[in-house]
Amino acid sequence: MNIQQQINQHIESLPEPKQTEMLALHRLVLKIIPEGRLWFDTGINEENKVVSNPTIGYGLQTISYANGKSKDFFRIGLSANTTGISVYILGISDKQFLANTYGSRLGKAKVTGYCIKFKTLNDINTDVLEEAIRFGIEEAGNT
Repeated sequence: MNIQQQINQHIESLPEPKQTEMLALHRLVLKIIPEGRLWFDTGINEENKVVSNPTIGYGLQTISYANGKSKDFFRIGLSANTTGISVYILGISDKQFLANTYGSRLGKAKVTGYCIKFKTLNDINTDVLEEAIRFGIEEAGNT
């Protein structure tokens, strides 16, 4: 099964209304970066233990670690969880940027250094979310 099939299967497995909302977000990110690399993380580690919620990833960045190692990873992530949906915008160096720039305009969302979390799309301004995602991709310089 290829990555797009895994993503489709994951979205289809979600209960409504989360299924519809995740599909809308998936389409939004694909509109922003139509040629971007797709990822799907099941949330299960190499020991077959659940370590996170499944995450759909978009774009590409290289993460460099203090020990000199590096790995490719996604830039934008979407994850459905028990209380709502999380949108991850990774690789922003200023950990206050998302909250300071978009927090007051997003609506009912919790904004951290790299995550925008909300209960439902109806609670947020999706135009502002799109603006934040576009910033995340543009700051990356690669997809």
